[in-house]
Amino acid sequence: MNKKTSLTYRDAGVDIDAGNELVQRIKSSVESTRRAEVLSGIGGFGGLFALPLERYSNPVLVSGTDGVGTKLKLAIEMGIHDTIGIDLVAMCVNDVLVTGAEPLFFLDYYATSRLELEVAEAVVAGIAHGCRQAGAALIGGETAEMPGIYQPGDYDLAGFCVGIVEREQIIDGSGTQPGDCVIGLASSGPHSNGYSLVRKIIEVSGCRLTDRLGDGLLGEQLLAPTRIYVRPVRELLRQVEVRALAHITGGGLAENLPRVLPDGLGAALNEDRIERPAVFEWLQKHGNIEAAEMYRTFNCGIGMCVVVSADDADRAIEVLASAGETARVIGHIREGERTVEIS
Repeated sequence: MNKKTSLTYRDAGVDIDAGNELVQRIKSSVESTRRAEVLSGIGGFGGLFALPLERYSNPVLVSGTDGVGTKLKLAIEMGIHDTIGIDLVAMCVNDVLVTGAEPLFFLDYYATSRLELEVAEAVVAGIAHGCRQAGAALIGGETAEMPGIYQPGDYDLAGFCVGIVEREQIIDGSGTQPGDCVIGLASSGPHSNGYSLVRKIIEVSGCRLTDRLGDGLLGEQLLAPTRIYVRPVRELLRQVEVRALAHITGGGLAENLPRVLPDGLGAALNEDRIERPAVFEWLQKHGNIEAAEMYRTFNCGIGMCVVVSADDADRAIEVLASAGETARVIGHIREGERTVEIS
């Protein structure tokens, strides 16, 4: 009688030993993000974080979650995995930031068909880099091997962030008034939005990620990591009254700025004041994209909008510039029905 083969989890495509080795490899990256409030180390069932309540009289927690979408496909195709983690952190912490909150801690979820240690290690190193930029502790995460769900070589990412803000200092746009200035903070490129269209443009144009664009490769410019605006904007909040903040993600300027405007107000933006990196010109040209579609799909060079009074605009730009941001007035608030006109 033939003896039946004894199956293991590895036979099914899941390597527990590889997962354990990854934990050892990423320990130093995780430790580099540690804050004083972190009470636990990597490998536990849950991350422990002591809220800094001594600094607040009426604290409110702010949470956010996001991914990086199909930008992952370009990272995999280019074999560049050490910056996509920065994108993941940026998409979450920038969302939390617009409420005026300080990001406290971050968790990630990495799912793949088969764990490739070098790739996963590079991704987590990028996540840790992003957390250091944002001042957030990387206190936990999850790695999942799911053969049959993902194709070989594919992986997906999700991130989760929690921040804190004094209730009386929450920024919700309610103080915005006609005549206020809209300041645009420069983006590094498309950030992490519109990449399904980006990939479609590459497909129909016949162009390649290795084609030259400006001083580098097209693929490298498309993979430029999303800017993390936490430290500059939080410095601005300490010095200037900010009335509204908008993270310019999917939907572009046309749909994200209205999200933070009260009823009865809209915005008029001056297209001549918006400097677009060359990659956006490339996308518009090779995709034959109309201007309106560009502004509702891509950030078009503006990654964050700050609304301040006209009297505070010069000071705000000075503070942001001192913190390393390229910022300029790109328009103003006016009466309207929560719409944005770009002309």
